[in-house]
Amino acid sequence: MKQLFIYNTLTRFKQPFKPIVEGRVGMYVCGPTVYGDAHLGHARPAITFDILYRYLLHLGYKVRYVRNITDVGHLEHDADEGEDKIAKKARLEQLEPMEVVQHYTLRYHEAMKKLNVLPPTIEPRASGHIIEQIEFVKKIFDNGFAYESNGSVYFDIEAYSKKFKYGKLSGRNVADMLETTRELDGQDEKRHSCDFALWKKAQPEHIMRWSSPWSDGFPGWHIECSAMGCKYLGEEFDIHGGGMDLVFPHHESEIAQSAAALGHESVHYWMHNNMITINGQKMGKSLGNFITLDEFFVGSHKDKDGNEMLQQAYSPMTIRFFILQAHYRSTVDFSNEALQASEKGMNKIAEAYARLLKLQPATATTVDIAGLRDKCEEAMCDDLNTPIVISYLFDAAKAINTVADGKGTISQADLDELKDVFKTFAVDILGLQFEATNSESNEAYKKAIDLLLSIRQQAKQNKDWATSDKIRNEMAALGFSVKDTKDGFEWSL
Repeated sequence: MKQLFIYNTLTRFKQPFKPIVEGRVGMYVCGPTVYGDAHLGHARPAITFDILYRYLLHLGYKVRYVRNITDVGHLEHDADEGEDKIAKKARLEQLEPMEVVQHYTLRYHEAMKKLNVLPPTIEPRASGHIIEQIEFVKKIFDNGFAYESNGSVYFDIEAYSKKFKYGKLSGRNVADMLETTRELDGQDEKRHSCDFALWKKAQPEHIMRWSSPWSDGFPGWHIECSAMGCKYLGEEFDIHGGGMDLVFPHHESEIAQSAAALGHESVHYWMHNNMITINGQKMGKSLGNFITLDEFFVGSHKDKDGNEMLQQAYSPMTIRFFILQAHYRSTVDFSNEALQASEKGMNKIAEAYARLLKLQPATATTVDIAGLRDKCEEAMCDDLNTPIVISYLFDAAKAINTVADGKGTISQADLDELKDVFKTFAVDILGLQFEATNSESNEAYKKAIDLLLSIRQQAKQNKDWATSDKIRNEMAALGFSVKDTKDGFEWSL
C-alpha cells in the first residue's frame, strides 16, 4: 500500500498517515447547517473530503465516513446567545423547523449528487442524538470541567486549562482569553466570556427543546460532533475534517470536550480545507455574499446592488474542476474568468478522454507517457495534490491528441495502461464525469448528432458545399465543435 502523507493542522506539518487499526479508517467531517441552499463555500469541503474518501478507498482501506447534518443548536453568528438559525428560518417562513431541515437537506443532497460527491457511509443528524449529547455533557460535568448557570451548562475553560491545553489547534493563548472581557447578552451566566455552551436552557419562545437534568433546552453547537463522532467511530478515531473557519471555536472546543469527558483527545489527524473567497472576503451565508450552487448551474445571481455576478451558467463538473485546480489548503478566489478557464480545462480533459477511447493501437509507442501512474500516485500521496495530478492529465491529453491527429503512435499495451490510468485518476479519484448520463435519451441525442454529421459528410463527398457549410455553421452557432478526421469526424459540445 502506498504511503499517504497528510497535513495535520494540530502538529502543523505533513505526517505519514498511519491508521489506528491497520487497513481501516474512521473519518468524521462536519456537514452543513441546513437552513438555506448550499453555496460554493459548502462545495469545497464536500469535494475536498470526497477526494480523500475516494483516495483512501483506492489505496485499499475500508473507510467509515461520517458526515453530520446540523439541524439544531447552531445559533446566529456561531455564538452562545441569539436565535437558532433553523428556528429563525422556520419563523420567517411560517414552517415547522423540521420542514426547513427536510427541505434543505434534500436540496443539499441533490447539489452534492450533481457535483458527483459520494454520500458518506453514515449521515447522523444532531436532533436524532440528543440522548448521546446529554450523556456526553454529564461526563464533562461529573469530571469537573463544566458548571450549571440558570439551567444552562457551560464548559469551564479555566478548570480545563489546569490539566489540559485549550487553544492547541488554533494557537490561541488561553491566559489572554481568560483575561479578555467583552459584553455579551447573558454574559452574567458565564464565569468567563470564552466559556462555551454545552447545553442551553430554552427561552419560552424557543420551539426546539428537549428535557435534560438541567432544563428544557437544546444542545450547544460543539457538543453534537463530539457525541456523534464518539458514537460512530469510537473514543479515538483517525481523521476529523472541515473548513478552516471551523478551527476556532468549533474544532478547538471539540478537542476540549473529548479530553474533558474521556480523559484523552479523540482525533489523531485534523484536516482543514481553506476558504472560497469573493473579492478577497470569505464567501458565506452570514456575510450575505454567497452564490448558491443552483445559481451557478443556471448562470444567474445578483448582488445586493442588483448587479449580475455571473456571466454564464457553469456546469457542476466545471465547479468541481475549479475547486480541484487549487490545493485544498490554499484559498480560491471566485471570478468569472477563473471559472471560464476551468471550463476550458475541463473540456480539454473530457475531449482527450473521449479521443482516448477511440484510439487505434500501433506496433510501437512514439509519444511520451512514461511513468504517468507513478507520478499521479506520488502527487496524491503528497497531501492530495490534485493540481499536480491535473497537470499530468493535461500532459497525457497532449499525447492522446498527438496520436489521434496521426502525428504519433501508441502500442496496445501502452494504450491499455493509459486508459486505465486516465480512468483511475480522472474519473475514480478526481470524480470527474465526462458524460452527464448514459440514459437512453442521451444515447439517442448522440446518435442524432452523428446522423446529422454523416449527412454533412455525404454532402462533402457529393461536393454539395452549400449543405455541408450550412450544417457546420449552424451547429457551430449552437455551440458544437466539429473536427474532420482521417476516419470521419469528431464532435463535442
